[in-house]
Amino acid sequence: MKQSEFKKRRKQLMQRIGSGNIALISSASMRTRNRDVSYPFRQDSDFYYLTGFNEPDAMAVFIPGREQGEYILFCREFDEKKALWEGAHAGLNGATGDYGADDAFPIDDLDDILPGMLENKSRVYYPMGRNSDLDHSLLDWINHIKSNARSGAVAPGELFSLDRIVHDMRLFKSSEELKLMRRAAQVSAAAHIKAMQTCKPGLYEYQIEAELVHHFMQHGLRYTAYPSIVAGGKNACVLHYTDNADKLKNGDLLLIDAGAECDHYAADITRTFPVSGRFSEPQKLLYQLVLDAQYAALEQVKPGQPWLAPHDAAVDVLTRGLVDLGLLKGKIKKLIKDEKYKAFYMHRTGHWLGMDVHDVGDYKIDQEWRILESGMVLTVEPGLYIPTNCKQVDEKWRGIGIRIEDDVLVTAQGHEILSSGVPKTIAEIEAIMQAT
Repeated sequence: MKQSEFKKRRKQLMQRIGSGNIALISSASMRTRNRDVSYPFRQDSDFYYLTGFNEPDAMAVFIPGREQGEYILFCREFDEKKALWEGAHAGLNGATGDYGADDAFPIDDLDDILPGMLENKSRVYYPMGRNSDLDHSLLDWINHIKSNARSGAVAPGELFSLDRIVHDMRLFKSSEELKLMRRAAQVSAAAHIKAMQTCKPGLYEYQIEAELVHHFMQHGLRYTAYPSIVAGGKNACVLHYTDNADKLKNGDLLLIDAGAECDHYAADITRTFPVSGRFSEPQKLLYQLVLDAQYAALEQVKPGQPWLAPHDAAVDVLTRGLVDLGLLKGKIKKLIKDEKYKAFYMHRTGHWLGMDVHDVGDYKIDQEWRILESGMVLTVEPGLYIPTNCKQVDEKWRGIGIRIEDDVLVTAQGHEILSSGVPKTIAEIEAIMQAT
C-alpha cells in the first residue's frame, strides 16, 4: 500500500483528536513460541493502519500542530549485527525517509523524551487496557510531569480511548484497501476450488489444509488470515474446529473455513461439499436450506438496512425449513421468538471484515443496531449443525454440519460479493468434483 494512504489516515486522525491533544500507540511485540524460537511477527492492526511500519519495538506519537512535526516514530536504531542475523530494519533514517515520520527517536529513549511531549496537553488518546506495559508507562510519565508542577509543567487531565476513533475509521474501506481485500478473496476462492478438486475419501483433513496453504503461497500470499478449519463429517459441528487431523470418509461432508491475508487484509470464506463428490439426499436438503438462507440474507445487505437484517432474514428461512423437514415443530413466529433454532444454528450470520478477520467497529450505536453504509465489509455466513447425539431428530440428519460464507462489500447500489469466485450451488460443486 502506498505511503500516501497512511498519510491520509494520519491526517484524519489528527483532525479527530484536535489541537492541544496527543495520541500514542505501540507496535506489537515478538512472542516466544518455545525456548529461543519466536512466532512469526504480525503487526498490531491499528498501529499498521496508521503507520505502515511493520517492525516490533516501536511507538507512534501524533501531536496535531507540533511545529517540529506532528508524527513522531520511536523505533529501533539500525544495528548492523542485528541486520546480519535477522534481516534489514528501518532505523531512524528509514522511519523518516521511507515511512513518512516527521521525526524519529530511538525506542530506548522513550522514557526520557515522551514525558516532555505530554506536557501541557489536555487529552491523551491511546489504546486503553490493551497493553498493560503502556498503561503503566503512561501513568508513570504523567506522574513524572506532576512532580515538576512547581516548574510550570502541566500534566494531561484526561485519558481517552484511541480505539473508538481508529476503529470507526477502519470500518469504512478505501479503494486501496478494497484492492487488497479483493485480491485476498480472489486467491482464497481459487484455493477453495482447488480443495474441492483434490478432495477424496482416505485423505486427511490436514492434507486438504496443505492444498489451501500451498495455493495461498504460490499466488503470493504468505499468511493465512486465521487458522484454517478443515472439518470432515461430525467435526463440522464444532464451530471452531482446527485440529484438522481426521481421515475423510466416503459419505461425509467436508466444511472448509479458510482465507488468505493480503498485506494485513483478510479473506474469510466457508464452503461445504461432499467428500465423495455427490451429496446424499439428506445432505442436499439441508445444504439447499442453508444456501436459501444465505440468499435471503444477502438481499438485506444494502445501505440503510440495520446490521441485524441479514441475520433476521436467514433465521426466518432456516426456521421455516427446519419445520418443513421435521427437525423443529411449532409455529414459526414462536419458534423464532423462543430461539428454538439455536439448537441447530447458534451463531450470528456475519461479522465485520478487514485487517482482522473479526474486524473492529461497533455493531450498535446508542443501543440500536448500526445502519449499513457504503464502504463497510461484512461476512454473510448462515449454517446448520446437527450433533451426532441429537436424539430428537431422525438419525439421517445427525452429524451433518454445513456453513456457507462469503465476503460482502456494501455499495451505494446494494452489495458486491468479493468471494464470488468460488461456486456454492449443489450443481456447481458436484460438477467441479466430478470433473476431477
